[in-house]
Amino acid sequence: MVLDSAGIGEMPDAADWGDAGADTLGNIFKSRIVSVPNLQKLGLGNIRPLNGVPVAESPIGSYGKCTLKSNGKDTTTGHWEMAGIILKRAFPTFPNGFPGRIIDRFVAEANVPGILGNIPASGTEIIKELGEEHVRTGKPIVYTSADSVFQIAAHEEVVPIDRLYEMCEIARRILDGDDKVGRVIARPFLGTNAADFKRTENRHDYAVPPPSENLLPMLNDAGLDVVCIGKIASIYDSLGVTEDLTAKNNDQTIDQTIKALSAGSRGLIFSNLVDFDMLYGHRRDTEGYAKALEHFDSRLPEIIAALHDDDLLILTADHGNDPTYKGSDHTREYAPLLVYGKTAKPGVDLGTRGSLSDIGQTIAENFGFDLVAGDSFLADLS
Repeated sequence: MVLDSAGIGEMPDAADWGDAGADTLGNIFKSRIVSVPNLQKLGLGNIRPLNGVPVAESPIGSYGKCTLKSNGKDTTTGHWEMAGIILKRAFPTFPNGFPGRIIDRFVAEANVPGILGNIPASGTEIIKELGEEHVRTGKPIVYTSADSVFQIAAHEEVVPIDRLYEMCEIARRILDGDDKVGRVIARPFLGTNAADFKRTENRHDYAVPPPSENLLPMLNDAGLDVVCIGKIASIYDSLGVTEDLTAKNNDQTIDQTIKALSAGSRGLIFSNLVDFDMLYGHRRDTEGYAKALEHFDSRLPEIIAALHDDDLLILTADHGNDPTYKGSDHTREYAPLLVYGKTAKPGVDLGTRGSLSDIGQTIAENFGFDLVAGDSFLADLS
């Protein structure tokens, strides 16, 4: 389970990314006492000192932190690394919007009457701001974020879904080479005015396919289940995915994870808790982030209760997004690592791992495989 953006302190190269001093969990726990007794029992406070999270004398889980070895600090980079893919070149981001050469080509090839936006923005806020103008003019709303994404928002009654998907396919083709963003995303919405515009469930992602030598297709090829929950399948362009369970927020992700655990699958259940990043990190909402951590902690016993004796729960993050930090960008941080299994050895200090790919290598070793990257910690838990 990926607590999206829940970094646990700056990496040595954070200053090179403009992120010196970033500390997502550390600064949230400094903001007030955050009640996370279940994460504390797993060993969260054993990873490093955190205000209000005492060291567990006998933690029920094992603990450590993972280096993001890849060149990047975005969703795709972090998740791909977990599956054994180390990126030497970061996916491009466009903090000032997309250059004219990209927009002009998109307008011409998609045959649209121009675009609105072309700024980094929250998806819900930009349709409030520009949705009515879009309805009047028919111009699609183009925006990006701290991730490497090109997003197109359009009202379903102004731009039919098939037409929006066609626009995204054109954008995906244009965004290649040095401009190859991680994902192009269709963001349809409905409503009558800014006050009630609401995104629909017809979102569709057009991702860069990952290299085929990664954990997910390896498990699939061996006849194992690869159940993806939330945005996980789209991050891997569905490569190797055997089941894609829809989840739009943290609670739905937890519900679907418990459902998948109860379904008797054998292989990998891969979940992403998106609210931490989308609703609180990017919006620099420290209190909202703190409450979301408390809520996740309150539901953690349900997840643990659903585990079978031979299941292993791994909690981590893909990057940081310090809500107390300047701007609204991701932050270059270590990812926490908490591991629990009913028959796994507890209380193991897993240390500072060399890469998030150690997670994928551990899963691979459990099923008799070997990834090209990562050092397994499976033996430490036996």
